[in-house]
Order: sequence, then C-alpha cells, then structure tokens
Amino acid sequence: MRRFFDRLSTRLLLSHLAVAVVGAGAAFLVVRLLAPADFARRAGVGAGAGAGSVNAGRGRVLLAAFDAAINQALVIGLVAAVVVAALLAWLMVRRLLRPLDRVRTTTRALAGGDYATRVSVPRELELARLAEDINALGGALQESEARRVRLIGEVAHEMRTPLTVIDGYVEGMIDGVFTPTPARLTAVAEEARVLRRLAEDLSALSRAEEGRLSLAPTAVDLAALVAETAHRLRPQFDDARVHLALAPVPPLTVTVDPDRIGQVVTNLLGNALRACSPGDTVTLGVGVEAGQAVVTVQDTGCGIAPQDLSRVFERFYRVPATATGTRTGTGSGIGLTISRSIARAHGGDVVATSPGAGRGATFRLMLPRR
Repeated sequence: MRRFFDRLSTRLLLSHLAVAVVGAGAAFLVVRLLAPADFARRAGVGAGAGAGSVNAGRGRVLLAAFDAAINQALVIGLVAAVVVAALLAWLMVRRLLRPLDRVRTTTRALAGGDYATRVSVPRELELARLAEDINALGGALQESEARRVRLIGEVAHEMRTPLTVIDGYVEGMIDGVFTPTPARLTAVAEEARVLRRLAEDLSALSRAEEGRLSLAPTAVDLAALVAETAHRLRPQFDDARVHLALAPVPPLTVTVDPDRIGQVVTNLLGNALRACSPGDTVTLGVGVEAGQAVVTVQDTGCGIAPQDLSRVFERFYRVPATATGTRTGTGSGIGLTISRSIARAHGGDVVATSPGAGRGATFRLMLPRR
C-alpha cells in the first residue's frame, strides 16, 4: 500500500510537470514565431528598406538583439515555469494524498477489527464524500459487530435455563436423588424441545437477516389462510380460556408464500395468547387498506408500555412483566423479529400499537396485493 501511494504521488507530480512543460513549450513557440515579425512591423524594419542602407543595417541589429532577448527571456521563463510548476505540483500532491493516506489508515484499522475508528472529513468535496462513506461503513460495521456480540450473549442467556434444568434432572437421576419418573422425563423432554425450538428460530432469523429466506410465492386466499391458522391454534386458546374471534371476510387473493405467512400469523397469535389472561379476547381480522392486504391481531391483554413499544421487534426482547402485568407462556423472544423479517421479504411489514400497559395491543401484518 505504501508503494501504491508512492507511485501515485510520482504519477501525479509527473503529470503536473508534463502539463507545465507542454504549456511552456507552446508559449515558447508562439512567442518565438510571432514576436520578431510583429516587432519588425511595428518598428518599420523589414524587406522594404534598401539592402545596403544604414536603416537596414540598423534594423537587422535591432532584430538580432530582439531575437536574443526573446530567446533568453523565454528560456529563463520556461525554466522558472517548470520550477514553479514542480513546487506547486508537489504541494498539491501532498495536500491531495494526505487525506487519502488518512483514509488508507482508517480502512486498514476497520479491516483489523477497530470499528470505532473514523477519518476526519477534508475540505475537498470529492474527498469529503469518500471520507463520509468510509465513516458510514465504519458505523455499519460497528453496529453489526455490536449486534453479533449481543446476539451471542442473548443466545447464551436463552440456553442457560433449559440446560440448567436438564443438567439438574439428569444429574439427580444419575446420583439417585430421585427416580426417573414419567413426569421428570417429560420435564427434561420439554426443556429439550425449548432448545430445539430456539435452534430452529435462530436458523430462521439468520436466514431472514441475511436475505436468504427461500420464498415460494403463489396466489392464495389470505382470508382462508388466516382462518385455517386460527382453526389450528384454537385448542391452545381454549385451554388458556382466551376467546379467539375471527370475523368472516370475503376471499382476498394475494401472492405470497403461504407457509411463511402462516408462520407470521402463528407467531402473532401466539404472542397475543401469551399476553392474555383467562377471560381476555383476541380478535383476528383481514381487510384491505391503502391497496394493501392487512391481517390484524388485536388482544385485550396486558398491553405494551410506550417505552417498550419500539423494542418489541428486537431479538430476545420481552416486555417486562412489571410494566404490563402477567404474561402467560414462554417463547424464544425472536418470533416477532422473524415475523417482521418475513413480511419485509414479501415487500410488506409488521407494526405494533398499544394504548398502554394493561390496555391490550394490536399487531398488523401488511402485505402487497401483488
């Protein structure tokens, strides 16, 4: 890289010198060709005077003296121009390469993992834009690294509880502290299912955030898809004594991946169920707003406080129970994150609204009609 900058500075310096030399040479030729004739015309010295006259001899002396003076002045001017051009070129090259060298240092630091480093923005507009792009790249890399570190900690935290439970049961049964009864083995199996579900959710989240979700879009009736998903989940609502209401709607054709959209509706309904207590109601609706198909999941559960509303789609974020009341059930904490990623992969989105803690919440899945 150092050799590259040396070669670049040399080329820039030589290009400036070449321009100066060419310009000085052109000026030398123009002056040398035009100045003597113009001087002779203005001084009245030329071929019209007698060849042997005193005036003709005096004119030739004047022309010769003028030619000598012009040549000497042009040579001195040419050398001076080249020297000045070389000095100015050197200063300009240094001024140009100094911010480029800072950019090089910053990019090497970013490549080495120092994502907090930034390059100062120079005054030159083009270089300033380059520096701003490098700083934006550094900011994106720093944010990505922060997310990666946070994800590792969050995954470790999510795995710690089921692993602790499994380890405690297995170790207790090995030591003979308690017998491997069906209830204890069921508890171990349940924790293993939690780990498997977490692994599947993490895999789906990784594909979604990397843009590698495999979609198989086809024309489907969204109303029928939502009704089928609600019918499949209704036993869970009945067990929790939460009323699931689905208003009948006419067929609404959309071009989506039915499995992925069914997964989103399942996640939204599961989230609403966990937010509800016995006696609450979850209302599921399908409609069209502003040319988009909209699936609405509205519950009368514990609601979401304003400070938590903007974070419900973050990975592993769970609304604090102290702020919203009791939440039933458990989840991986990334269902809403995956749901939004799937919706956006279809060109839509998932948004959440809530009047506040204890006043229910509404999640809306918006999808383009085509």
